[in-house]
Amino acid sequence: MGKGSGYGKVILFGEHFVVHSIPGVVSAVDSSTDAEVKKATKTNIRDERKTSKGYGEEKRLQQIESIERMLTAMQLDPKLPLDIWIGGSLPGFSGLGASAASSVAIARAISEELGLNLSNEEINAVAYEGEKAYAGNPSGIDNTAATYGGLMWFKKNPAGGQDRVEKIYVKQPVEIVIGSTGKTANTKLMVEGVAERKKKDHEKYDPLFTQAEKLADAGRKALETGDLKKVGELMNENHKILQEIGVSSEELDLLVDMARKHGAIGAKLTGGGGGGCMVALTPDKEVQSKISSAFKTAGYEFLATKIGIQT
Repeated sequence: MGKGSGYGKVILFGEHFVVHSIPGVVSAVDSSTDAEVKKATKTNIRDERKTSKGYGEEKRLQQIESIERMLTAMQLDPKLPLDIWIGGSLPGFSGLGASAASSVAIARAISEELGLNLSNEEINAVAYEGEKAYAGNPSGIDNTAATYGGLMWFKKNPAGGQDRVEKIYVKQPVEIVIGSTGKTANTKLMVEGVAERKKKDHEKYDPLFTQAEKLADAGRKALETGDLKKVGELMNENHKILQEIGVSSEELDLLVDMARKHGAIGAKLTGGGGGGCMVALTPDKEVQSKISSAFKTAGYEFLATKIGIQT
């Protein structure tokens, strides 16, 4: 039996913009997806992750396509029969990089079961191919975070070559709360929607993309110097831009407002938007607990975790 794991992630700065080669800041979270793979006579996938309602059904066909894409990338028969189990501590919520985490975990488990001995770089490339089933035109930021962990600066290579990835080091891990709207988002449609609107309205979108790049740069510097108050302010600004490009939702805005009212120093949607998750910066256990309780009372699922854990 082959085993593998992949980290979940939150994007602190740059979702959607990273697809267009604007830099972003992403952190793995202290939760992961695990996978086990065995050779079999027919393919069987058992997904036992805790998920938001409808997530498994919504992603089922994409999951099958993803596995076939990864097998092809490994130069294997895409219909190779495998028994695959998926679990772990990372919930299946849209926006947490759950699909990338599962792709990395499955790729590692297949590599181990079949004795392929793939390197992290090769696992990352295989998982990127798997991500195409979920995101259409993925930036590569999710699978990179899922593969390597830690906090990083990411810039997609527009020519399709090596992406720019640089580790960011913080003095100590930072508490966050991720709130789930309970709505499963279609990342592929959200990414295509932004690209289409940008193409039609350069006058509106170009300045927003320029602003997003400045925010990501300032966010990186604030993280490196330990200025969490500044990081929070920049996250709030980033959320406004994401609202303006049409990827937030009523539920996301509600959770963001709720988190800020209960002491978050910054809160924004994370991931593709249109549902899925938001992230609140809660730089101490007391604020983290207060926001977690508020989400629980209001009936929303959440994950209290940390970013900036070095791997």
